[in-house]
Amino acid sequence: MSKIKNTIEQINNDGKKALSVFLTSGFPTIDKFLDNTNRIIEAGADLIELGMPFSDPLADGGVIQQSSQIALQNGITQKQTFQFAEQIKKHNKTPLILMGYANTILQYGKEQFEQDAINAGVDGLIIPDVPLEEFDDFFFPFSTKLDKILLTTPTSSKKRIIELDQKSEGFLYCVSVSGTTGVREGFDNKVTQNLETTYKALSKNKMLVGFGISTPENIKQLSPFADGFIVGSAVIKSLQNESIDETINLIKSLKQACVE
Repeated sequence: MSKIKNTIEQINNDGKKALSVFLTSGFPTIDKFLDNTNRIIEAGADLIELGMPFSDPLADGGVIQQSSQIALQNGITQKQTFQFAEQIKKHNKTPLILMGYANTILQYGKEQFEQDAINAGVDGLIIPDVPLEEFDDFFFPFSTKLDKILLTTPTSSKKRIIELDQKSEGFLYCVSVSGTTGVREGFDNKVTQNLETTYKALSKNKMLVGFGISTPENIKQLSPFADGFIVGSAVIKSLQNESIDETINLIKSLKQACVE
């Protein structure tokens, strides 16, 4: 069984929800990145999504886009992102997922990318701009060593949700709201109804909800319709203020909401 799926299942079996934290590689600074990541894992992150900085991150909101630009200005390279992955895995058993865009993989070279990812201890990939229709072509000739995690959106039909569930490995990433990532106040009935419908349609995967999750209240509100949560913009925003303590407190409060 996939390490990612296994981790989420064990957490759920204890009556808790999984907390996945998105971090942009090399942000806010290359020097602080590893130490920050290790502290975030200690504070309660069950999975780490390592963002591969890209010059045109379409699915990301302003906060994550800006963090990507800063990381690139800091001189982060894909090779260095793999080195970070390797270092993170050396000190932690936490599943590690690379998140980014198809172009990054194509520029690097598919075979080389997969090999370097596996060597670095990466467990899975989230590539939002590879749709279901192009999935097989794009991930040919990848092996089964990396979980490829697919995304479902509020506009996905039930038929498509079932297809995505069958294709996805590790978990199914459920995008809570249409549009880009970002912090939101709360979620209306339309969102909760949509999550409930999606959740019930799955037969293979666990479902993690992302986009707009930023407070313990968000997690408590959506808890009945998810196996875990992905938090990105809120964490990046707190890191922007350069105080890791603020970020650690945020992670602890989100983790607490996953346990209650």
